[in-house]
Amino acid sequence: MASGTPFEDLDPGEMRPALGRNLTYGMLDSLGRAIVTGRYEDQPFPTEAQLAQAHGVSRSVTREAVKMLTAKGLLSARPRQGTIVQPPATWNLFDTDVLRWLLERKFSVDLLRHFNQLRVAIEPEAAALAARFGGAEDLRGIDAGLARMLAAEQGNDEPLEADIAFHVAILKASKNPFYAQFRDVVMTALRTSIRFTNRIKGRTASVADHGAVRDAIAAHDPEAARTAMRHLIGDVLSLIEQVEADREAAVGAR
Repeated sequence: MASGTPFEDLDPGEMRPALGRNLTYGMLDSLGRAIVTGRYEDQPFPTEAQLAQAHGVSRSVTREAVKMLTAKGLLSARPRQGTIVQPPATWNLFDTDVLRWLLERKFSVDLLRHFNQLRVAIEPEAAALAARFGGAEDLRGIDAGLARMLAAEQGNDEPLEADIAFHVAILKASKNPFYAQFRDVVMTALRTSIRFTNRIKGRTASVADHGAVRDAIAAHDPEAARTAMRHLIGDVLSLIEQVEADREAAVGAR
């Protein structure tokens, strides 16, 4: 006979670690978001006992969540001072949780600029490496991303996810594990910048410009691949500058 719930066939001892992890990550997410969005800017961070009581969890769950936030650079524990929220300069901006929480704050053009300045430092070089070291399988991955972008133009795929798939395929094709590990950061930056540019331009990314990157990689031309990718990201930075100039002009005209 089938069990009534997914948990009836599980030993309670096997369930507890999973439930504990879920509680810990739930608390991590709640506290991390509160810190990054500024809830504790003008008030002290609660004690473990206060957190445990407020969230209805054990002290061990609270302690583990605080340790994880400390490892991400958001908190520090000091003798006789308790747990203190750290300034943004100490946060691990390459941590995907921290990036996600940052994006939940009020939209910041500065954050968008910083993201794309980082992309300029990473993706053109990844494209150049892909042109040098990428193989047939890597090119198929890039082609698949480009095909998804073409399909998205016809309404048969999601434009944002298709664009991300193209860029991630190039990071993988670089054959450099350090570049490949920027995947989550680049994905986060892309999600932010693509939404911004699509909203301003009223259209999705240029498939032709992405095709130029693909063609340079396929031709094993590192310099052309680097230039084409830099052009893609440079368009975003130019758009940011244009939007800021328009805003300043509008303020000056009041």
